[in-house]
Amino acid sequence: MADIDWNLIKSFVTVAETGSLSAAARKLSASQPTLGRHIGELEQALGVTLFRRGRRGYALTEAGATLFERGKAVSEQASAFSRLALGSVEAIEGTVRIAASEVVAAYVLPEMTARLGIEEPGIEVEIVASNQVENLLRRDADIAIRMVKPSQNELVARKVCDIPLCACAAISYLDRRGRPLGPADLTDHPLIGFDRSEEMIRGFTQFGLPVTRSSFRFRADNQMVLWEAVRTGNGIGLGQEPLADRDPLVEKVLPGLPLPSLPVWLAMHRDVRSSVRIRRVADFLHEELKRYSAGAGANSARWARPAISRTTISSTDMAMKIGPKLECSATKPIADGATRMPE
Repeated sequence: MADIDWNLIKSFVTVAETGSLSAAARKLSASQPTLGRHIGELEQALGVTLFRRGRRGYALTEAGATLFERGKAVSEQASAFSRLALGSVEAIEGTVRIAASEVVAAYVLPEMTARLGIEEPGIEVEIVASNQVENLLRRDADIAIRMVKPSQNELVARKVCDIPLCACAAISYLDRRGRPLGPADLTDHPLIGFDRSEEMIRGFTQFGLPVTRSSFRFRADNQMVLWEAVRTGNGIGLGQEPLADRDPLVEKVLPGLPLPSLPVWLAMHRDVRSSVRIRRVADFLHEELKRYSAGAGANSARWARPAISRTTISSTDMAMKIGPKLECSATKPIADGATRMPE
């Protein structure tokens, strides 16, 4: 038997999926006579009847149902081949869809994409702001910026950097209420934190700071809301250190507080990594995120004034008791998909 034309298999799979020549013709932008001819040629080449024709359309025969699964696999492989071919024919233009956490999407990416627009004016950008892990396998996004390493084999990921976290507050708040001299002083300040997580409460309690839910005067599960609460003087909270560094309204406090860092990964589907435009944006974001992370702590004057702490709790105790709790919560999802550390 001679090799079968791929177009015949594609027509067969589409008719089987849609159940009629007319629906398949619309999906493939072809004519019904052409598809009918393809089905006839394929049946003749295989020596089997693939469909039962009736008033309700085309229904697969037993032989057709068996071959459909094989044909569908061939169809998916051909689609993957087409995706791989993108990189050899496309120019650096078109749309790239980027998924990132709410904070990164709102406060970090816009400045970066503005610079990208100058260097690559032909690229259009779509941002998916979500703390949930976007499904790159279904192409909900072309590139994802994640705070946890993807585990799917079909995805390609590379570690970019680690973004340090810091305790911080609005300068106006610190001028009004005073600056904490040590970890124990945090109990004298209203705190800003998550609504449905008790990880921080347990961490503080374990090393002798008797905080309760009421200690967190401002509570929310939305990352952007929490950051705005810090900026506007609601109390002391946690944030990305480079974000705090460049915000003129915010000052970092307790520089010795051992907090975990946020690992940053860039991920994309294996099949599209050869796409010129997607690869260009991924490489650009890789360098921009490294530069963003490296900027943390550059403005040392933005730290609150150093002073002798009146607390007897050591940094080692802090790292052992509250650090691991925070680190565990950095990537652990809660009910609505928000993560428990500021992203």
